[in-house]
Amino acid sequence: MKKFSTEELIKGIKSGEKRILGKAITLVESKKREHREQAELILKEILPFTGKSVRIGITGVPGAGKSTFIENFGRLAIEKGRKVAVLAIDPSSSLNKGSILGDKTRMEELSKEENAFIRPSPSSGFLGGVANTTFETMLICEAAGYDCILIETVGVGQSEVLVADITDVFLFLKIIGGGDELQGIKRGIMEMVDLIFINKVEEDNLQKAKTTKTELARALHFLQPKEKGWKVPVLLGSALQNKGLEDVYNSISEFVNLKIKNVNFVETRKKQAEKRFDYWVQEYILQKTKESGSSENQYLEHKKKASEMKSNPSSEAKIFVENLLNK
Repeated sequence: MKKFSTEELIKGIKSGEKRILGKAITLVESKKREHREQAELILKEILPFTGKSVRIGITGVPGAGKSTFIENFGRLAIEKGRKVAVLAIDPSSSLNKGSILGDKTRMEELSKEENAFIRPSPSSGFLGGVANTTFETMLICEAAGYDCILIETVGVGQSEVLVADITDVFLFLKIIGGGDELQGIKRGIMEMVDLIFINKVEEDNLQKAKTTKTELARALHFLQPKEKGWKVPVLLGSALQNKGLEDVYNSISEFVNLKIKNVNFVETRKKQAEKRFDYWVQEYILQKTKESGSSENQYLEHKKKASEMKSNPSSEAKIFVENLLNK
């Protein structure tokens, strides 16, 4: 297998070569030191070419039709002149960190499009079903000219805040079920959403879908909107039948334009970058700690006390960090 130089990878990314794009993302996802160092060089060089996309997070319970929605919505965006990158975060085994990576096969038609790039990434046990390098992967896709980034999460319940922290628009897919339609929808999700799409609406459940829409709109009315002047729309449709997707596309455009008008678009992205900085500070401190002699021994000692519950884990962590920083 050919090993590409940093210069070759940067050039390939800028020219939009999908094979090179995949290689670069693999480096970003790798935990090997030499791969991470090369990835950092790549990210530094491509940074001026990033930030020109609309980043859309898509969540919903398993069975909500996320993959079908993304495939057909992606094709619609391409018809409108967009280049679409899909970052499909697959569930990983908590035992071996392996991934199912089935989204590429589920999005067969979209994967055939010249202006589409689909990258299934294992969550590797990372909290909330969002890969810890999704943000960096997104930057690489932007540098390759993709101006519509769709991030699909596994919808495991804790992904909402995480996906909202790296996207411009947060879309929640809902389906009609039995009982109270608001039951089971966490208040946190309702506070995070910018748009709700009730999927899989057919003639036989249309009336129930309309009732659900009314209930959701009523619930949203009592919540503080994320964006001044924005009333979260609840849209009905069927991704499988391409119904309602045009409304979703238009609503996303309207929302992004409002954020730009309110001067919140750039400010929000600054805050998101700051959160990524905080995340990587923690990661690198932990990495350096494990690599340095005396600190590693202390780390293992405190970790052992925590694992044996000889001390409260949070207290033990606090003691370790205080000792580390007092050196």
